[in-house]
Amino acid sequence: MNWHVYLLECADQSLYCGVTTDPKRRLAEHNGEIPGGARYTRTRRPVRLIGAIKYPDRSGACKAEWRIKRMSRQEKLEFFSQDRGRLTDKGDE
Repeated sequence: MNWHVYLLECADQSLYCGVTTDPKRRLAEHNGEIPGGARYTRTRRPVRLIGAIKYPDRSGACKAEWRIKRMSRQEKLEFFSQDRGRLTDKGDE
């Protein structure tokens, strides 16, 4: 099973980073379309997916998330703008 680290941009322009096995489902949860989602994003809807990067296991994804959360906003955006076999909200898989 592949894991993904994903980056969301909230309506207030803040960024949210997380891990999941299904970025599209998780986006729907964060936007309140289906139950779930983080408390942080509930008051910052709608959110949009900036990108998601695939990792072969949960451990790798969690380590990447830890590093990403320590980056500046600009570093996060640059990290997800590079072509890394990522998913975006444009329907790529």
